[in-house]
Amino acid sequence: MPTRERNVAGVALQLPQRGEWWLFDCGEGTQLQILRSGLSLGQLTRVFITHMHGDHLFGLPGLLATGRLAGNARRADVYGPPGLADYLRACWQSTEAGTTLPVEVHTLAPGEIYRDDEFAVSCLPVKHRVPAFGFRVTELERPGRFRAEEAAALGVPFGPLFGRLKRGETITLDDGRRVDGAALCDPPEQGRSIVYSGDTVFCEEMVRLAHDADVLIHESTFVGADEELARRSRHSTAAMAAQVAAQAGAWMLVLTHISPRYAPGKASAPTDLLDEARAIFPRTELAHDFLSFEVARRVNPKHR
Repeated sequence: MPTRERNVAGVALQLPQRGEWWLFDCGEGTQLQILRSGLSLGQLTRVFITHMHGDHLFGLPGLLATGRLAGNARRADVYGPPGLADYLRACWQSTEAGTTLPVEVHTLAPGEIYRDDEFAVSCLPVKHRVPAFGFRVTELERPGRFRAEEAAALGVPFGPLFGRLKRGETITLDDGRRVDGAALCDPPEQGRSIVYSGDTVFCEEMVRLAHDADVLIHESTFVGADEELARRSRHSTAAMAAQVAAQAGAWMLVLTHISPRYAPGKASAPTDLLDEARAIFPRTELAHDFLSFEVARRVNPKHR
């Protein structure tokens, strides 16, 4: 539940090169957080809901209604578990709010759920008390830079032949020389990847989903001393989240979804969860409201 220090689940993924952003989970009060963050509701194009628990969902009907009132004509694609479309339909019917905002609801199934020229999104079921999913966003590999100046020095005339070389093809010049395009291209740029767990106890599905991820955002509801509570409620301890990151070979772990029972002055504080996780996976950070960071591009994840 929300506290004075932090709100419930809601993670924004900004794609500045496209002038849009995506939202992962939408708990109560999310649109107020959006107003405070500087994000533009008009640039929100996709919402991904992990499961049908209120702290991940209660903000969605209001957010979509606000989009209508704001005159946003951009279509919003919403992805979620079975029952999400019925829930939204009931909200519109019960409140007479309605929505003229174009919304398409996609029911989740394991595997790839979205792909375009730059990104792919996939999901896997995780282990919680209700059907729940974790998400992975993968930036597709980019071709390496074509060294046009070297091609020109070889006497390749500017035009269609440059395009063929850029695609890695081998061409033959008028004087009979052959030029290998692959030799004029830098190695491909490895795409970045982000994984978001939603709510789950430790499970192998999260390890698979987070394989070699640049950033793993994982719920960390309890400290290890409360592991029995975690297993009963199908949530994770900080140690479980760190074990997922370590076994998956992720680069960075961010802990979210901290129970309100941990606060300064109580028996345990949020920093105790951070210490617990870092003992297993040192590259761990503790999320706080409005935490923002750029996912760094890495030349080759094998060289980390």
